[in-house]
Amino acid sequence: MLLIKNGNVMDVDEKKCLNMDILIENGKIVKFEKNILPTENMCVIDASGKIVAPGLVEAHCHLGLVGDSVGIENEDINERSGAISPELRAIDAIDPMDKVFEEAYQGGITSVGTGPGSGNVLGGQFAAIKTYGKRIDSMIIKAPVAMKCAFGENPKRFYGTTKNKPTTRMAIAAMLREILMRAREYMLKKEHAKENNLELPPIDIQLESLIPVLKKEIPLKAHAHKANDIFTAIRIAKEFDLKLTLDHSTDAAVIVDELAKEKYDMIVGPSLGHRTKVELAKKSFKTAGILNKAGIKISITTDSPVIPLQHLPICAALAVKEGLDKWEALKAITINPAQILGIDNRVGSIQVGKDADIVIWSGDLLDIMSDVEYTIIDGKVVYKKI
Repeated sequence: MLLIKNGNVMDVDEKKCLNMDILIENGKIVKFEKNILPTENMCVIDASGKIVAPGLVEAHCHLGLVGDSVGIENEDINERSGAISPELRAIDAIDPMDKVFEEAYQGGITSVGTGPGSGNVLGGQFAAIKTYGKRIDSMIIKAPVAMKCAFGENPKRFYGTTKNKPTTRMAIAAMLREILMRAREYMLKKEHAKENNLELPPIDIQLESLIPVLKKEIPLKAHAHKANDIFTAIRIAKEFDLKLTLDHSTDAAVIVDELAKEKYDMIVGPSLGHRTKVELAKKSFKTAGILNKAGIKISITTDSPVIPLQHLPICAALAVKEGLDKWEALKAITINPAQILGIDNRVGSIQVGKDADIVIWSGDLLDIMSDVEYTIIDGKVVYKKI
């Protein structure tokens, strides 16, 4: 058993810090109360004067699919052979041995949603995983958690430059509609065959992969920067009655009045760095605060490797500087992304029964000078600052 004593514990749900002790057993938080008495079989960490926070959560990145310090050999972020690739699973390519995993958990990020990039209209399945481990199968929190789709510039660039479809936004939307229609027909045929004891239709792995989307078990995870792309994603989600998250949402601040009516969860960023393409013209750290004040649930993303994952707290701090409430920023890198990924029953806050993913900071985690002193994942100290 592991006991963390005397820390200033961040309660992100209640937006306050509490002087509490945390008892961990078998990878779970079993007690969260004042003055837990240590016993001989407990390993004790004295967190006096420290901030004890839930492990940080990133809802949108490509961890383990790009490869640090290598080229094409470890680049598995986009399948370039076909714009419609829903059958792909991130877990079949993620490399936990990549250096970026160590950097992530040493930086306090303990859980991520990771998956394919935005080169394809449908890129494949995202997974929610822990950032510590050797084998992806033992790191999975939930898979799949979403189906990646992309609108706008990236699919056009990937395929339009070779004169293949899609070359326009119209084609992107049409291709997505077509595959969803086919998947819906396939799903209904399967259901009819089962109900009437008939022969099942031939297996189609692409259409099979979209059944969880059609059943609203997982959302479409829509890469959308520009306002028109955001609205197209919403239009298609409504046409097929789908769950949807809006990822990146660069133009969202200028259409916030419309988005406030829709109430879709939004993953904002990456807001650090250059405006490297037309779609990023309105990129700003002000966006997160504007959306939050409109009542929209947000999380903040690094889109790693665009921004190194360990800089997630810096991105949150810069959003605070530009108007986002501090506690809302902390929620945007803990409980909100956990809820958006559908894993908040396990991570995102410090509660009895949840996974013991806890980070002990030397000070305010939104202060660039604060250090991670301990990272604990599933009750195990995976990093200790020397």
